[in-house]
Amino acid sequence: MKRVFLWLQFVAATLVVVGVFLQAFSIAAFARGAGESALDMHETIGFMTHLIEILVFLFALGAWWKQWGQIALAFSLPVIGTIQLISVGDTDKDGGWVNGLHGMFALVVLVLAAVIAHRAMKALGLGKSAAAT
Repeated sequence: MKRVFLWLQFVAATLVVVGVFLQAFSIAAFARGAGESALDMHETIGFMTHLIEILVFLFALGAWWKQWGQIALAFSLPVIGTIQLISVGDTDKDGGWVNGLHGMFALVVLVLAAVIAHRAMKALGLGKSAAAT
């Protein structure tokens, strides 16, 4: 059963990585004049990505039970993701430096999700070359 949860965590964490890239793409497109549909895409993918961050943590409970460091790492993903969501600030006000935290924390979420995916991948034995086996 642990292997199933490792797979689920690996896939979910990878989806978070992809989600952050899609959010960066859509918000950059919006900033360059792509229109409200790009902002809608950014918000929709952001909502879905945050839900998947929570799943990464829940899957970690099954994948890493009693390995509290791994579980804490997975728990930090939705926690930092929530801080990232809150840090968007008031986008209608000039000088909203707090909005920069939103983008910075997105990078933290990206790296954290990649680390979690990599650890799950290693635990599954994926990524080994043919010569090593």
